[in-house]
Amino acid sequence: MTLTELRYAVALAETRHFGRAASACFISQPTLSIAVKRLEATLAVTLFERGSAEVTLTEAGERLIPQARRVLEEAAALKAMAGTLNNPLVGALRLGVIFTIAPYLLPCLIPAVRRLAPDMPLLLEENYTDTLVDKLKQGELDAIIVADLLDLPSTLTYPLYQEPFVVVTPHDHPWAGRTMIPPADLATESVLLLTEGNCFRDHVLALCDRLNPPAPRKQGLAHSLQGGSLTTIRHMVASGVGVTVMPATAIAPTGEPLLAVMPFSGPVPTRAVTLLCRKHFYRHAAIARLVQAVKESGLKGVSFFGE
Repeated sequence: MTLTELRYAVALAETRHFGRAASACFISQPTLSIAVKRLEATLAVTLFERGSAEVTLTEAGERLIPQARRVLEEAAALKAMAGTLNNPLVGALRLGVIFTIAPYLLPCLIPAVRRLAPDMPLLLEENYTDTLVDKLKQGELDAIIVADLLDLPSTLTYPLYQEPFVVVTPHDHPWAGRTMIPPADLATESVLLLTEGNCFRDHVLALCDRLNPPAPRKQGLAHSLQGGSLTTIRHMVASGVGVTVMPATAIAPTGEPLLAVMPFSGPVPTRAVTLLCRKHFYRHAAIARLVQAVKESGLKGVSFFGE
């Protein structure tokens, strides 16, 4: 049994016709027919029912052809992996990014990756931190970018940048004319939050809990008004239902007419953005180039580690 025989059998299963399968494989019909018969003899099963007008799969074929497809896919992946061993900057890199970072980092990061590693396209996934960590552990992602300093076994951590939080209010809010906001002032306001599962929600709650014990906050809108994304929260603030805390990169550099954005007075709350990969991931040069691309991305409003 060879990969070529499997490839011919899969082509026949897809086209249901010997002539069309042979054309798809760029071989003669007798060559394909002989290879399929040889595969059936090796497996000791009949994969196809040969009709005058169409070829159909037998029950055994229905079960074995999907496995043949998987074998061919794994063989292609093995070949691609071998190629990246020779040049780790060639081939796709699977990158996961949390929801509150991806929309702001990726537009800057992708051009930098294209410049520094033109043969390394990024296969991107946005998701929650816990989901991305699970996929990294299972080998479904090669690297993830998160906003927590995670100490996970069998992973390497690359600090990328420190990002300050800012206060966002409606443009006509009493705070709008202030140059900065003391963190303790949040205790007097209704702070709009992301829905549960977003790590940035946890960051803001931790900040508010340090400043304001649970009892006085029982009437706050933080418990009843939430948004599924930072964009939604921004629109809610613009409509006048409360104030919020956002990472600096979530605010357009040119400003937004319906919003007022103020920095915190010291100590300024921040989040550390890091990249994680598995310790035994074989494309170390690709990870190093990705880290370099983040730091050369030109992302505004952050302080890159190591600079």
